[in-house]
This record gives sequence, structure tokens and C-alpha cells, in this order.
Amino acid sequence: MSIHLGDIAPDFEQETTIGRIRFHEWLGDSWGILFSHPKDFTPVCTTELGAVAKLAPEWAKRGTKVIGLSVDPVGSHAAWAADIADTQGATVDFPIIADADGKVAALYDMIHPAADPKVTVRTVFIIDPAKKVRLTVTYPPSAGRNFDEILRVLDSLQLTDRHKVTTPANWRDGEDVIIAPSVSDEQARTLFPTGWKTLRPYLRLVAQPR
Repeated sequence: MSIHLGDIAPDFEQETTIGRIRFHEWLGDSWGILFSHPKDFTPVCTTELGAVAKLAPEWAKRGTKVIGLSVDPVGSHAAWAADIADTQGATVDFPIIADADGKVAALYDMIHPAADPKVTVRTVFIIDPAKKVRLTVTYPPSAGRNFDEILRVLDSLQLTDRHKVTTPANWRDGEDVIIAPSVSDEQARTLFPTGWKTLRPYLRLVAQPR
């Protein structure tokens, strides 16, 4: 099945490095990031899991749980985590799903047969506390993911859920944002009493709300 933005993320029960979990129950009221890997002991994935582990304080600051997935079994994941710690200088303190039967890969359309019929593609899902999918992105096997970009989009989603704004190209936390087109100037005067800069009637820049 294809996963579209706004869909409820499929629930599942599967073995992980922290034991058997039911996904929605494990997420609770948190934001979540589910990201898949073709196989254990592969070079690009090793650097990716190290990068995600090093970002642990950033995920926590944003109330976000991360969980990886590979088609290999739990024992393989544990051995791989030792390699990650040794080569990347980071302890994998988040769970990795052991999707040996491909159940989760099928639910989340992670097998792209024209690329490889046996292993998962390099996919990321951001899931909100209502269990809705808010971002999907799929990378080719040769390109490691940019988790700074995943953090950037997470910041944007959390900000724009709280305030009637959107974020411009290449936006970073703390920079000016755009007043949502659905907000009239009259409403904007109440929401943004310090004012804004109008470049066009549809493009109004304002300091990021706090």
C-alpha cells in the first residue's frame, strides 16, 4: 500500500532490540520518526544510525521518538550496534525493528522491486501525536540521509501546528516565517501585533512566533 500525507500510520506488532512492541502504543503521545535500512552491516546505514544516535538530545527536546528498521533479526541488530559504537562514536539508544518477515516493510511500501525485490529502500516517515503521517521521503541506496533536514522539517511542522504560519525555502529555526494565506490582514494584526513585512499580498514575512 502507498502511504500518503495525512494518512494514519499503520499500526503493527513486531520484534525490536527493546523487545516486542505495538507501534502506536510505543509512540504514545510523542512525535515519531520511522526510518528503514536495506540491511545491517552496510556502510551508509552504519553512518546514518550513528548520526541519529548523536542527535538524541535534539529528538528529546522536540518530544520525538525515533525507531529504525531492517530486514535482519534482533541478534544481528545487536552486533551491528557494537560496530556503530566503535566506528561512529555513538551508542544506539533507540529501538531497531527486526522485520525479517517483511510485515512492516509491506505495510509502509518499503520494498521497491525495480530497485531491489528483497531489501527495504531508505525511507523516512515523520508521524505526529495523532498518528498521522506528516512527511515521507525516500533516498537511493547510495546516498546517506540528511538528518539535519529531518530536524528542520520537524521544527517547521511543530511550529506551524501551533501558529498560523508557514516556513519559506531553506528556513531554519529562529528565522522569519510566512503568515498563512488563510489569515486576513485584520486577523494578522491580532495574531502578530508587532507587524510584518508585505512583499506581495500573498507573501507576508513575520518574525517567528515563540
